[in-house]
Amino acid sequence: MPRRIETHLLPGPAGRLEALLEEPEDQEPRFATVLCHPHPLYGGTMHNKVVYRMARGLRAAQAVVLRFNFRGVGASEGEHAYLAGEVEDARAALDWLRARYPQLPFALAGFSFGSRVITQLGCALAGVRFLMAVGFPTSRDGADYLETCTAPKIFIQSTHDQFGPRPELETAYAKFAEPKQLIWIEAADHFFASALDQLEQEVKTSVATRT
Repeated sequence: MPRRIETHLLPGPAGRLEALLEEPEDQEPRFATVLCHPHPLYGGTMHNKVVYRMARGLRAAQAVVLRFNFRGVGASEGEHAYLAGEVEDARAALDWLRARYPQLPFALAGFSFGSRVITQLGCALAGVRFLMAVGFPTSRDGADYLETCTAPKIFIQSTHDQFGPRPELETAYAKFAEPKQLIWIEAADHFFASALDQLEQEVKTSVATRT
């Protein structure tokens, strides 16, 4: 049975949100994940290559994956709202996904700006299975909220991430609350150049024991 792929326009706080829903190939889903894209003001969309590879890795781990465009991106209505609004977009997407699959545990994943969104949202929720932050940016905004966040957290970072350099992330990560995991991937830049296959595999294996 090939995977189900559906396009949707979800109700959002600033108007409709363009979304893509994908189920796993040839297997029943074990959990449901909202996946958030990088910064809208710098070309980030749900079709970003890192987000696409994350979605493939999550589906291989038997996830239903809901990708969507933040407000003002693609066919999504509204205007960029400097993180706070995008957190509410993600909340609306998660509400829709949980209503669609009420029997499944839920998780959140995001790349770059999207990792900021999902950690801020997920740390305020009860029952989230895990938060997956890929390419977490340390060079803007604070991360103090992660010091008291007891949701399970998975960080996957390039060794040459210009927006989340290794020394900065390791210093911040040491203060983050447990449970947590940090995975380094040898890659050329923030976008995992030359290492997208490894990223996809790490996404899959890092959640295998958590769902």
